[in-house]
Amino acid sequence: MLSLCFSISDWWLLPVGVIIGTYGTLIGAGGGFLLMPLLILACPTESPAVMTAISLAMICANATSGTYAYARQKRVDFGLGICYALASIPGAFLGEAMVKHIPRKEFNLCFGAVLFLAATYLLLNPRRKGATDAHDEEAVRNFIQHGVRPYSFRRAFWIGVPVSLAVGVLSSLLGIGGGIIHVPLLSNVLHFPVHMATATSHFVLVFTTAAGTVAHALDGTLWPGLDKAIWLSVGVIPGAQIGAKLSKRLKGAWIIRGLAMALAVVGVRIVLLALYR
Repeated sequence: MLSLCFSISDWWLLPVGVIIGTYGTLIGAGGGFLLMPLLILACPTESPAVMTAISLAMICANATSGTYAYARQKRVDFGLGICYALASIPGAFLGEAMVKHIPRKEFNLCFGAVLFLAATYLLLNPRRKGATDAHDEEAVRNFIQHGVRPYSFRRAFWIGVPVSLAVGVLSSLLGIGGGIIHVPLLSNVLHFPVHMATATSHFVLVFTTAAGTVAHALDGTLWPGLDKAIWLSVGVIPGAQIGAKLSKRLKGAWIIRGLAMALAVVGVRIVLLALYR
């Protein structure tokens, strides 16, 4: 029988959730890349599927809170976000089905290496050539006032559809959300201002992680860790509001550098676990 008891011993996850919600919203990545290594250390006997379910539930709460804050700032491109969210949902269900069957060592080695290379690229090229924060600020103002997207991206838009499908798969497979891929896609390929990229990425995360959470709930892997997911979710909701407010005070280049550091942490963590598990 599934245990649904709420454990008071997991209270320490509440402040952890606040920290993860703040930083995850700040860089538009959800925060799963921080939570998963922590769960692996704190819950050595839990299965990967249960830890992934906990992470996805937390990210969903974080993304929902963060999207509300960003929507009030009028930085979310809902039209683009809905398109990419619809593409990511089938991937989320596919990833949940795969997590119990794919050899994790080989997959983690490849995925960790790709993330680390992406982090290196972003650290060396935190802003696209010729872009400035002043230009981004003007583009955001035009979007807020007139609903005009800041740059021409019609050709590149379709690149994001298969990428979003892959993001959905990886999100449910590894429990890290998809913002660490969506933000570089929106800012470097579709040429969105970073502040709009993080906000729109958070909106997409709501749907991707909700689909993954539902899938894990249906197969029963969410319920063993439900108490932990609740503690974390209660923490990330106010944390996301803090992160959204802080984002207005940081330059886009620093947000991208923060995202690059997140990618590096995830990449190294995945490779090391694959090598030494």
